[in-house]
Formats: sequence, structure tokens, C-alpha cells
Amino acid sequence: MEKLTYEALTLFGIHLNKRQIASLEIYTRELLDWNRKFNLTAIREEAGIRTKHFLDSFSCVLAWKNSPPSRLIDIGTGAGFPGLPLKILYPHLKLTLVESVGKKANFCNHVVETLKLSDVEVLQLRAEDVGQLVSHREKYDWAVARAVANLPVLAEYLLPLVQVGGTMLAQKGESGPAEAHGAEKVIKLLGGHIRQLVPVTLPGVVEERYLVLVDKVAATPPGYPRKAGIPAKNPLKK
Repeated sequence: MEKLTYEALTLFGIHLNKRQIASLEIYTRELLDWNRKFNLTAIREEAGIRTKHFLDSFSCVLAWKNSPPSRLIDIGTGAGFPGLPLKILYPHLKLTLVESVGKKANFCNHVVETLKLSDVEVLQLRAEDVGQLVSHREKYDWAVARAVANLPVLAEYLLPLVQVGGTMLAQKGESGPAEAHGAEKVIKLLGGHIRQLVPVTLPGVVEERYLVLVDKVAATPPGYPRKAGIPAKNPLKK
């Protein structure tokens, strides 16, 4: 974990304390153990977990800098990324993880219990269904997703969950700028406005990465998100 501690500090200005390091070590061990049985993630060695899961999750800090979220929802979290590493960084964060695949949602619950994390809710639901629930719609100051879908689809998943004045954060690869350009009208329809793209460099990762930041400037029309499966099959093209 020494390398992770050094890279978190040099890349993102994050000072990991002993308790956080211990939590990340347990998280790594549990992920490796569960992965042997349930195939949760393609990354199966510690170095890959350190860079492509933990550091990639930590890169979200570049979006909010010294003003971290108070209530964050992570859509399509998989094995808990980026939400759970961010919860380890910010113990007071109220976190909701959304994951429709049962074995992945079960793993997230297991990590929450093992690390004794408070104020974490794991929903085994589709993003479209969560976006129409009164208890979650427009209730978050930040909504985040990584590698879940193209930006017009992601915007339909995330923006209905963000309160006006809040921000949607999409973690994207090298296609980020092109996707952002092509999604501007859809994002506007859903109540958003693209603020900026923040470039991210991860050690040993050649592909360019970006944080696409979208401010929520108006309420999302009530018809969005559409029913489960429709956004991915028939993305908005306004």
C-alpha cells in the first residue's frame, strides 16, 4: 500500500491515514477472494486494483477539490467503484450504491459490513427505476458513474438524481470529449449544462481519461428517465 499512498498524494493531493490504508487493504483482500468465486471484475491482481480501481476512484477528487459531496449516488457501481473508495476517504459522506447484478450488490453489502461503514445504502435496482423514486429523484448533490454507458444514456441515468445546483460526474476514457460534444442537446433537455472536462493521468495507463462534469441547472422533465432498458436501446438524440 506504500505505492498507493504515494500516488494518491502526488496525483490527487490525498493524504491517506492508517485507518484508511487498513480499510483499502481489507477491501483488496476481499475483492481478490470474492473474484475467485464470482467473477466480479476482470482485474485480478493487486497492482491493477490499486491503479484501475482505487486511484481511478480517487481521481473524482479533481472534480470537487476542497468541497466534497455530502450526498453521492454511484450508478452501476459494480464491485463498489468509485463509491466505496470515496466513502473510505470521506467518512461523513452519505452514499448510495446502485447495482442491478445480485452478486455485485451482495459484494458491496459485504464490504460495507466488513469495514463497518455507516450511511451507505446498496440498491439492487436499475438506474432508470431509482430515478423515478421520490426518495432518490433530485436528492443528491453529486451523481457519478464510470464505464457504464455512452454519455447521452448516462445523462438520462444520472441527471434525474441530481438536485438543481448539483453536479453529474461521468468518468470517461479517450472518447470523453467527442461524447460530450455529441451529448450537449440531450444534456440540456435533461436539465444539465456541461461545465468542463478534467483530464486524468493514471500511472501505467496509456489511454487518456476524463472527468466530464455536468451542472444541474434546471429540473429534469418528469418523463425521464424512461422505463428500464429504453435509454440504452434508444438513446436520446435531441
